[in-house]
Amino acid sequence: MDGSGFEGIAEALAAVVAAGGGRPVTALSPGELLGVLEAFGALKRHVDAGLAPVAAEVARQSRRELGSDSLARKAGFSSAPALVATTVGTSMGEAVRWIQVGEATAPRIALTGDELPARHPHVARAVADGVLGMTGAAAITALLDRVAVRVDPERLERAEAELVGLVPGLRPDQLSKLLARAVAHLDPDGIAPRHEDCVADRSFTLQERDGMLHLTGKLDAETGAPVKAAIEAIVGGVLRRNEHADTDAGERDPRSVKQIQADALADLCRHAIGCTEVPTGPQATIVVRVDLADLEAGTGAATIDGLTAPIPAGAVRRLAADAQVIPCVLGGDSDILDWGRTRRLFTSAQKLALVERDGGCVSCGAPPAWCHVHHVNWWKRDKGSTDLGNGVLLCTGCHHRLHADGWDIHIDGTGTHATVWLIPPPWIDPHRTPRPTGTRRYTLTA
Repeated sequence: MDGSGFEGIAEALAAVVAAGGGRPVTALSPGELLGVLEAFGALKRHVDAGLAPVAAEVARQSRRELGSDSLARKAGFSSAPALVATTVGTSMGEAVRWIQVGEATAPRIALTGDELPARHPHVARAVADGVLGMTGAAAITALLDRVAVRVDPERLERAEAELVGLVPGLRPDQLSKLLARAVAHLDPDGIAPRHEDCVADRSFTLQERDGMLHLTGKLDAETGAPVKAAIEAIVGGVLRRNEHADTDAGERDPRSVKQIQADALADLCRHAIGCTEVPTGPQATIVVRVDLADLEAGTGAATIDGLTAPIPAGAVRRLAADAQVIPCVLGGDSDILDWGRTRRLFTSAQKLALVERDGGCVSCGAPPAWCHVHHVNWWKRDKGSTDLGNGVLLCTGCHHRLHADGWDIHIDGTGTHATVWLIPPPWIDPHRTPRPTGTRRYTLTA
């Protein structure tokens, strides 16, 4: 580890001390507490950046071909990750990430003895600067290495630079969505084989244990889409009734979302037993989004609203045979998406367009079925229009929370390609730095 790494740790440590002001955490205001948490996050990223090359060197000196000369074996461990994890006092998973990132970001030596850049220079720079953590760095390097043999090196480097800019600040579920879409974007020929592997791997088991029926299953995106759509339609209906109960002094449904989902599955199965009629419950639809050129050619990828994994464009034809599937063809004709002040409520076509832009709740990422379209500039108070540029998808909880806690929403651009920004209140961020939302966080252009 060079001196600059120690300087980064020292600066980050000083920032932690300054953020806390030497006071106990119980004496900090909510804003100060968030500041301390962010400072500790930066400190951990700098410490991890220093640990990664150390762990990688331990792995290099513990190579299996060294036999009894392996550093890990000499120290009494079966592997380098076991040595690192035990010595530092962390998990094997974190030790593996340190090694993986350390190897991917280490300078290389050519046969001539000249020093070459790291295998992933953009990741290396972001890690060294304390911008990118180990989880994101390991995810990016693993993805790039996986598709490297099928992607042009220049394009791969551009994708690396984009990913380094997109990953910081993402939750684990958002990171998974970005990675899934990045793989499909960079390696479209691999979508169909991956999809077929998932289809072959689908399973579902039922087991009674401790007085409960345990359901365990995994479904590919095509098979799971109607299951997810049907259950989310029921959950969304309950959440909307709860929202009206808050304003109409009605009785709220006391069940948690998990309990509502469990009961929804039971309701669907009760209806299916001996069913000869169309269900009378909430109508569920599956929205499949596909580029017009890909649909016509039968190649490329399509996405299903609410699901992360892309499916082959060819699978859209199978889904389209179901009357409850809406093919949202991008690049084709569209309905009127801006209504100005001529109508108050957003239309179904407008919501479909906003799902393309926002993906779900712009704050928490809740699925579209749980969301309403809300006016950014209110209809009554601000004379706001019923246009895409004034609408955002929000679940009930986030809608009330954003208003109560003083968040602002700003939309840059027009149509489905606009970017929605959440602007935190001053007590969370004195600088009120806008935070990006929507599907553009998961979209590569490389």
